[in-house]
Order: sequence, then C-alpha cells, then structure tokens
Amino acid sequence: MSELPSEGARPLPLSVAHKLTVALGAALASLSLLTVSGRAHAEPSQLPPELAYNSAETDTPRSLATASAMRAQGIGTTALFYNPANMAVTRAYHITALAQIYPEAGRQSYGGAIVDSIVSSSGLAGGIGGTWNLQDPDGLGREWMDIRGGFALPVGRLFYIGAGGRIFSLIQNGGGPLGRSPIAGGLDGQMIVNTFTLDLGATFKPLPELSISITGHNLTNPGTGFLPLMAGIGVGYGRQEFSLDLDAVLDSTTYEQPTARVMFGGEFLAAGVVAVRAGYRYEQGLDLHSISTGLGYIDRRFSVDAAFRRTVSGVEATALVFGFTLHIENISLGSEPGSLD
Repeated sequence: MSELPSEGARPLPLSVAHKLTVALGAALASLSLLTVSGRAHAEPSQLPPELAYNSAETDTPRSLATASAMRAQGIGTTALFYNPANMAVTRAYHITALAQIYPEAGRQSYGGAIVDSIVSSSGLAGGIGGTWNLQDPDGLGREWMDIRGGFALPVGRLFYIGAGGRIFSLIQNGGGPLGRSPIAGGLDGQMIVNTFTLDLGATFKPLPELSISITGHNLTNPGTGFLPLMAGIGVGYGRQEFSLDLDAVLDSTTYEQPTARVMFGGEFLAAGVVAVRAGYRYEQGLDLHSISTGLGYIDRRFSVDAAFRRTVSGVEATALVFGFTLHIENISLGSEPGSLD
C-alpha cells in the first residue's frame, strides 16, 4: 500500500495541517518530559534487556504497527531502517520525526529520517537518519547513537537494490544485578561499541502488487550482540487500499545459538485517508508472542501515525511509537502521489 492516499481523498487545508503539526510536536515533547520524570526515581527494569533493545533496530509507527513485517513493503523512511532497496520503489521525498517508548523497560528513542527518490531522473534514491536511545537508566544505564545513510536504485523494471551504512556508538554505565560496581556494571563513561557496519537489501517485483525481498544487517559482523549479524526475507502483496507482509529474520549473534523471528502484518486504507494496521510477531530467543496495532492519518502533504505493541505470553511489555511525516514532493512540487510501479 502506498504511504499516500488515493487521488480522490480530500487533503486538509494547510492551516489545519500546520495546527496538527504544532499539536503533535507539543504532544511528543510532553510525552518525553513525562517519561523522563516518571523514570527519575524508578526501579531498574526486570525485563530481559534483549526485549527492549530489539537487536538495535529502529521502528517507525508503520513498522511497529505491523509487527515489524516491513522488509518487502516498507517504503519511504521506513525503508531506510528495514530494507534500503525499497527507498527506490516509489517516487517520494519524505521527512519523518519519531519517538519510541518502552514504558516497562525504561527505553526512549527519538530521531528522524529523510528519504528522497524524486531528484534523480535515473531513479536513484538516498536517505539519512538517526536516533538517540536510552534504555533502563536506573539499571543498565545503556545509551546509544545510531546514525545511518543509504542509497538505492532500480535495476530494470523488476529489481531494486540498496545499501546502508551505520555509525553506531554505545555506552553502558549501569550496575546490573549486583549494583553499581566496576565488576557488575558496564565501562563507566567508555564506549562499549563504536563502529561502522553495513546493511544490504534487494527487492524483486514480478508483479506490481507482489514484492519479494532479502536483507542482510550488520554485515561487517562486529562480533557483538549489540549489533547482531542478521539475515531477513520478506514477501508482501499490496494494492493502493491494503497490503499484507510476511517476514522472517535469522539472528546469529544475540544468543548462544541462531534464533529466528517471524512477523506477519497488514494494513488497509479506510475512507482514503485513515491507515488501520495490525500484526503478530514471534521471537524464538525469548519465546515471546506479541500483537501490534496502529493508526495513521495520511494527507497528501503529511501523515500522523501512532502504533502499539504488547506481549501476550511470558513477560509483560509494551512498545509505543509516534511519528509525523512531511510529504515534501506534494508541498513544494505539487506532484501526484507516488506509486509502487
């Protein structure tokens, strides 16, 4: 499904769009302050650290709502984080701001991304993005920066290839189960990880509605569970009004033996402007089942999205993501919505 509404949808006036932008910014700022203040005197998280760390992946509202099943159909700024090849699948120039919260785990992530596939006449697309992340400040004290950039291009009419580079740095100053000490905690004030790694992706579209994708993540193999070596595959079917996606990921580093994640998600466009999303996810490493849902308002010039994920087995954990995206191609150039052709 395209990230833009059908041509028959009526966009909001720019004055309303501006008010919504201001309102969302205020809401995200308030959420950030509430989260920080709420954790000020909190206890260390009792959840497995791997749960909220999420293999150092960044979720957009669209990806979280569909249980992270976005390797085949995630376009725009979502593609930068999941499959760089898909940045070239549709013609768009999107700027996204996002905030991610794991309340029980004390994780906060704030950042954004820019993806442009309309400037180059050859179909070359590029993107940059980054997030600042904090996990369990009263326990692990884990903090990291994830800065990435990538490019993609079509190969004929059926294939798309892409590559993304990541500059990743992480410190962990917490105490662990034995309290704060040099033995139990991390390396106080020192980088545990400070490296560059590489993601690759490819998408094959034998039909306009069908996408088959493969991805490789952290292919420089840093040799640490903080940046696990992973391979993914996704199969998706999508039209203007709906899409379905099935993903599987093999993680060879986080645990003592390779583990798999399986995700299935879908979305449909109601009334031409409201995206309704849902998904299911199973994580073998933690033996966890989760369900996700989310909503988005998609105008030609912008979109506002929110998503929710909750475990339904094992430990109880919640993830929330909020985002706002500007569709620059429709604001400055007055172009038609992008297609998946």
